Amino acid sequence: MEIRQLRYFMAVADELHFGRAAQRLHMSQPPLSVQVSRLEREIGVALFERSTRRVTLTPAGVHLKDRARRILDEVDSVRGEMRDFVDGLAGQLTAGFVSSANYTVLPEVVQLFRARRERVSLTLVPLTSGEQFDRLRDGTLDVGIVRDEIPTGPSSAALTTEVVYEERLVMCLPVAHPLAARAEIVPEEILDVAMITYPRSLMPGFVGRVDQMLGFSAGSMRVVEEVAHQETALGFVAAGVGGCILPESVRQLVPPSIAVVPIAGSPTTRLLAARRSNDEGNASSAAFIECLRDAAAALRAPLSA
Repeated sequence: MEIRQLRYFMAVADELHFGRAAQRLHMSQPPLSVQVSRLEREIGVALFERSTRRVTLTPAGVHLKDRARRILDEVDSVRGEMRDFVDGLAGQLTAGFVSSANYTVLPEVVQLFRARRERVSLTLVPLTSGEQFDRLRDGTLDVGIVRDEIPTGPSSAALTTEVVYEERLVMCLPVAHPLAARAEIVPEEILDVAMITYPRSLMPGFVGRVDQMLGFSAGSMRVVEEVAHQETALGFVAAGVGGCILPESVRQLVPPSIAVVPIAGSPTTRLLAARRSNDEGNASSAAFIECLRDAAAALRAPLSA
């Protein structure tokens, strides 16, 4: 028994007329009669009483009509669900994000995505940029929000990135530090500050951005602690251990014990969307990145107004 045969049967059962059923199915009557007769032979029972004047359902036909309608409704439902999966309207999406995205794009991204893709289950995983690239490569992450990170090396072609948001780098200092009251600090002065920095292995992009800002003097920075998360770095700053360099959006997070000082030249840091190159047909990932673009545009709007 085939789904196609059930559809043929249902058309005749609804119309009780082979000619009208054939018109409804956009086919000629003889092939329709052949298919219905074949179905009757396959299941071993007559489904219709036929005469020159009318067509009626047998008791077996009445029973099959009820069962076939439920079967075909379920088939249509499954087909619709699968179309929704392909179109990114249903399913699951796992997204990674750097902690600093929490204070810029992420809240709006989540709100937009859940409004636009109500039936997609969104799982958010806080990870460093390097960890996100590893998980994108092994398929346990669908999309990522990384900081200043561009994939490199032999496997770089497997990943694509897109800049979605750019903001200034700032210096975070204990309020009692001599430089804390300055209107801005020049990069060379950073070399005299005890610094909390980040592991290059996990954040090569961001660390490279800081190195670029400091130029040839980057290797002379006085590192007293190395941490993986900006919240930890701020904790050390608040305790008076030293200073750290972070994105300007950190202003939303710092306590009164920390001063945020602009850096001369307004060096910037960037958030990027990342995903697998061969996953560009993933409609859910594409929808998430579109929400990311819209959230970033909303953040930039007040700055350009």
